Amino acid sequence: MPPAFSQQARYNAAINVATKFVHTSINKVRCPINVLKWTPEGRRLITGASTGEFTLWNGLAFNFETIHQAHDRAIRSMIWSHNDTWLLSGDDSGKIKYWQSNMSHLKEFSAHTESVRDLTFSPTDTRFASCSDDGTIKIWIFAEAREERTLKGHGWDVKCLDWHPTKALLASGSKDHLVKLWDPKSGNALSTLYGHKNTILSLKWNQNGNWLVTASRDQLLRVYDIRTMKELQTFKGHAKEVSSVAWHPFTETLFVSGGSDGAIKYWDVGTDYSVGGMDQAHESTVFSLDFHPAGHLLASGSNDHTTRFWARNRPGDALHDRFSQTRKDEELSGIKEVAIMDKSEWICLIYS
Repeated sequence: MPPAFSQQARYNAAINVATKFVHTSINKVRCPINVLKWTPEGRRLITGASTGEFTLWNGLAFNFETIHQAHDRAIRSMIWSHNDTWLLSGDDSGKIKYWQSNMSHLKEFSAHTESVRDLTFSPTDTRFASCSDDGTIKIWIFAEAREERTLKGHGWDVKCLDWHPTKALLASGSKDHLVKLWDPKSGNALSTLYGHKNTILSLKWNQNGNWLVTASRDQLLRVYDIRTMKELQTFKGHAKEVSSVAWHPFTETLFVSGGSDGAIKYWDVGTDYSVGGMDQAHESTVFSLDFHPAGHLLASGSNDHTTRFWARNRPGDALHDRFSQTRKDEELSGIKEVAIMDKSEWICLIYS
């Protein structure tokens, strides 16, 4: 049963640690998966690739559904509106595109001079913000696709951005090692959070808006409490840079991180060590992580050209699988079957 219907699952972080390997999905034209998002109702997963393609995967059988050439350049960012009606995507050329929920293209415009690294909607969906390698953050009026203001203050590429779930407050992370909080109405920087010693690659507010988690190339994750404007906890466990992070949709204290070594790790605020994970989840950098809206599945996209699906262990399941073993053990076990479908654009790996 999905955790949305269980009070125990809502508050017990251990129940929602999804480490059981379910499926690997690979595009026929192999390329890095830069970003992925579940559709709001959870029926499909959309991946954005370095080829500029959207690929839709079925959320139940995990099989290929359709592929669409969405951009001319690599897709770097995607975000759904809070009302579940609109999808925004940004690419390496600085363009942003509007999509309806049926994936029909509505509008596009040049937003930045360099790659659009992240996108985020305001709580009311009337505004959205974008950040770029050109060092700027821009606030846009959604209905008009018009720039309202530009926020400047970072000294280098702005790699990540997230709008507070209820307030007029933006958080951004940059290659200058700083996390900044902004007032989107005035464009002023309200505060700067120090602590990381390398590029901030990802950051996210948790669902109640009290905590902000940051992931950095310094191999650390940090959680800040904005009520005190202080660091709450530091998480150390990745052997290399931490490239992606996502909060669980129901369990407020649980989040997951992905590293450049291919590891995926789960963390519970208040616990110093990782509460679960897969050290060899991917063979290269984990670029993107997204929980299913019901919280029972995790999808991961990687530089190793694969999209993988992970589920919670059921009662009685062994607490290990192929991805908790060594690569040598995995190769000795072997892949039972490789199915290549010539008439469609996907490859499915089926593990024994």
